[in-house]
Amino acid sequence: MSTLPQTHPLLDGRTASSPLVRAYRGERGSTTPVWFMRQAGRSLPEYRSLREGVAMLDSCLDPAMASEITLQPVRRHGVDAAIFFSDIVIPLRLAGVDVEIVPGRGPVLGRPVRTAADVARLRELTLEPEALEPIRQGIAATVAELGSTPLIGFAGAPFTLAAYLVEGGPSKDHLGARAMMHADPDSWRDLMEWAADISAAFLRAQILAGASAGQLFDSWAGSLSPTDYGTSVQWASARALAAVADLGAPLVHFGVGTGEILAAMRDAGADVVGVDWRTTLEEASRRLGGDTPVQGNLDPALLSAPWPVLESAVLAVLKSGRAAPSHVFNLGHGVPPDTDPDVLTRIVALVHEAGGDSA
Repeated sequence: MSTLPQTHPLLDGRTASSPLVRAYRGERGSTTPVWFMRQAGRSLPEYRSLREGVAMLDSCLDPAMASEITLQPVRRHGVDAAIFFSDIVIPLRLAGVDVEIVPGRGPVLGRPVRTAADVARLRELTLEPEALEPIRQGIAATVAELGSTPLIGFAGAPFTLAAYLVEGGPSKDHLGARAMMHADPDSWRDLMEWAADISAAFLRAQILAGASAGQLFDSWAGSLSPTDYGTSVQWASARALAAVADLGAPLVHFGVGTGEILAAMRDAGADVVGVDWRTTLEEASRRLGGDTPVQGNLDPALLSAPWPVLESAVLAVLKSGRAAPSHVFNLGHGVPPDTDPDVLTRIVALVHEAGGDSA
């Protein structure tokens, strides 16, 4: 039984029957629901205007600003879900980690976590409930405006958070994190436990405050072998997902370059598996046993292609998604910053016009 408050959108009649929630629960309706990762933000002129002069993490922790940014793509594109505007390193910041978003580079840590002593110091930090109040306020304000459109909460998966912590910032191959995993497995486990609990607290706060679904992003899990994922990472994602499972909201697990570990990601406790553009949804569904809802997976590079090319690709994704019990249309990763917003609006209309049962 769900432990959500009775005023939650999933329980009070607002979102339980929405196309998105129904698809996440494995029901295929007459219309395929659609939303885009990174739909809120860089590609929208109204976002750039609002954010002018405000640091990224500061904007995430301003409840009114975060809410407005979350709502902008829903108004503009008519997507079937909003995703809360935040960043995967926000729970690190709220727990007291020295982290900033450097323009043009990404999250940068003041002090990387690379030794047993570093991990021990990190584990002294906790994400206190009061630190999450700006997130709860932003979610509540957003849900009040969305009505029957569901809000998706999200968090970074433990491996992705751990990779940032060990590398000290973005990395192409995450060699430091992968090396620590094998060279110091005890410290690695301590680090992953901490990251899992931080992720879970962040995601749980969003769902309790009104999000109708949650998504765990494992942006860097594609750098792992299936063996390393299964041995050293999956248990931590399972720990994070298990900590919110009692809420009863559908949970999505998405990673980049994770075609070889889709089933393991599902088995960590997800209801839905997000698929990037490297694996067709038909093949992904086969690897998942044919009984798991999927989300994805248009190549973001195609957003700049001529419309006939893009239209054909969208329809091909919809056709491939028919192999799964249900499908939520999305990109295979986030919206590039130079995307023409009108193209996204046009894709939403095309997906809706193509239908669901007849796609």
